[in-house]
Parts: sequence; structure tokens; C-alpha cells
Amino acid sequence: MTITSIVQGIWAFSALGLIVLVLLHSPKGDGIGAIGGQAQLFSSTKSAENTLNRITWALVVLFLSLTVVLSANWLPK
Repeated sequence: MTITSIVQGIWAFSALGLIVLVLLHSPKGDGIGAIGGQAQLFSSTKSAENTLNRITWALVVLFLSLTVVLSANWLPK
């Protein structure tokens, strides 16, 4: 098992984790319900949402950095 295949595995798991975390986020807009004034513009942010945001951003940084490393062939084969 080479370092490239290990990094590709981490890259694939970060991609799948990123997909799952993005789907777990709550929607920010209410669609047509916002027209009637039923939407809350300044709702308080919960700590669970903050944690989910931080984990999502960490996976975004990991995924993009591994994408650059793998596409530039900086790792030995």
C-alpha cells in the first residue's frame, strides 16, 4: 500500500463525509413562506449548528487540499 493510495482513501472518505454533512445542514431560507413574514430573519444559532459548520469547513479544507496534492502529483508513486 503506497502513500498515494492512502491519501486517495482519505480523499474519498472526506468527499463522502462532506456530502453527508452538507445534507445534514438545515435550510436557511423558507422559500415562499418568507414572503408572508413568517420567516425569522435573526434566529439564534445553536451550538450544534456551529459544530456542524466547523466540521463541514474542516472537511472542505481537507478535501480541497488533498485534491490539489493528488492532481499535482506531488506524492511519490
